[in-house]
Amino acid sequence: MAGASLAAAIGSRARVVMLEAEDHPGYHTTGRSAAFWTESYGGPGIQPLTTASGPMLHALGMLTQRAALTIGTDAQSDAIDAFAARFAALGVEVKVLEREGLLQSVPGLRATWTRGVLEPSCCDIDVAALHQHYLAAAGKAGTELRCRARLTRAEREGSGWRLGLADGTELTCDILVDAAGAWADPVAELAGVRPLGITPFRRTVVQLDVEPATTADLPLVLDIAETFYFKPDAGRLWLSPHDETPSPPCDAAPEEIDVALAIERLGDVVDWRIRRLDRRWAGLRSFAPDRLPVYGFDPRQPRFFWCAGQGGFGIQTAPAAADLAARLLLGDAPGEVDPGPYLPIRFD
Repeated sequence: MAGASLAAAIGSRARVVMLEAEDHPGYHTTGRSAAFWTESYGGPGIQPLTTASGPMLHALGMLTQRAALTIGTDAQSDAIDAFAARFAALGVEVKVLEREGLLQSVPGLRATWTRGVLEPSCCDIDVAALHQHYLAAAGKAGTELRCRARLTRAEREGSGWRLGLADGTELTCDILVDAAGAWADPVAELAGVRPLGITPFRRTVVQLDVEPATTADLPLVLDIAETFYFKPDAGRLWLSPHDETPSPPCDAAPEEIDVALAIERLGDVVDWRIRRLDRRWAGLRSFAPDRLPVYGFDPRQPRFFWCAGQGGFGIQTAPAAADLAARLLLGDAPGEVDPGPYLPIRFD
């Protein structure tokens, strides 16, 4: 998503080649997203990008109303109030609910959960359609997409780069953009650029058939301590234990212990019966040390541009992030979102 959205944003003003190591784009994390847009997800540092992306995603027809509900126990009441106050101050629509309101939103919710914060603006994202939109827009603007084009060498040549691919192909470019997700630091190392400590973490999702059957108006449900989230999808329940297990960059697969943990945590939240485990999958969420994305030219290598470290928020922030990164890459004036917090110079 990062590479496709940025290519679409700059393609009409630059010659762009997009290198994809796999047989087709979106094989890894982009294709394994839990597919929601909610302004509080990721914290205050991510919120400006998410909020700015909302109107663009709505205009593209990529969002469907869902609502999000972050819940807590009596012992977490102060955390619930602080969460609501923090995001209300940022302009996010929030509403604090007591026990009766929680039950109206989530039938069968266990008595432990007594307070929550409702975000009516939360939506589902059509991730596949959004990704295809950016790929098509990039292609229309002249971007050349090369699949099965794994980067194996990147050397400075004159004022630009000479790149070597796994099939023996070589090409040259003026600027190398690192939008490689979990492989962002390895790509930097190939280019002789100091890595930033961008670490991939495995995230597990399972799809369950539950009783009573999930309804389309069930909100996205998260907990204030970030130990689970779940949402309905086509009559099934998508559930994650909110795991973050450090991983090398790879084709991530779910571990049985994380699947079991997800199911155990669901049992602590609702009094529902699980009839069947339909599917399980995992993806990699890649974070910089401060858990904010990195957009901008490397301070030590001005022909190397970072577009990485999107964590689990790269889909919901894609429109605003692509606009911000494109402005930095092309030397345009800043747009709606201040680029300062996301510049790589903060690690220098």
